[in-house]
Amino acid sequence: MIKNENLLSRITINPQVMLGKPTIRGMRITLEQILLALAGGVSEQELLEDYPELEPEDFQAVFMYTASLVN
Repeated sequence: MIKNENLLSRITINPQVMLGKPTIRGMRITLEQILLALAGGVSEQELLEDYPELEPEDFQAVFMYTASLVN
């Protein structure tokens, strides 16, 4: 299992990218997009196919970051 710090380092916030929303590794894929897709029934596998630049660990990072917000 990847350490929490390593996972959270995959989440980046840059005011110049996607209006400063949290994104995956500086890409133009926001956590919001991923969470809304998953909540809408899109599987992780489908997202990996649609966005080949994503990695499975990115989903773990999204969940870790979200969990830290609600903690």
